[in-house]
Amino acid sequence: MSYETNKEDKVRERRINYSIVVDAYGPEERSMSWYYYLHDSMKFPFRATCVKSKPVSPLTQGETVEVIGMPPEESCQNDMLVTIKFADRTMAVPLSQLEPVKPDKDTKQVVEDWHYWVRMGYRF
Repeated sequence: MSYETNKEDKVRERRINYSIVVDAYGPEERSMSWYYYLHDSMKFPFRATCVKSKPVSPLTQGETVEVIGMPPEESCQNDMLVTIKFADRTMAVPLSQLEPVKPDKDTKQVVEDWHYWVRMGYRF
């Protein structure tokens, strides 16, 4: 599911521009549009594998975690985070570092949409 290319995907661009950020005018509205799109579309809980370590997360590449939801919207104003169970704790990590394991169709699509947005270098 993870893509390493920055090639434009016209179908995904259209969905993002006309379904996710269509009425978002500014960074705060774009982040909230993404938040509610992800929050309302992902089916929790699901298992996910860390595909990229990040300095803001304790996860290392290859670790598998249970994604149980999303933190409050104010936590996602700069990046889309998901809440995970990890080492007997609950914490939030960037969605961009996770790839769902055997996701349902909706979860697969929305996570791929977010990964695409990040990979293309788009910002709120």
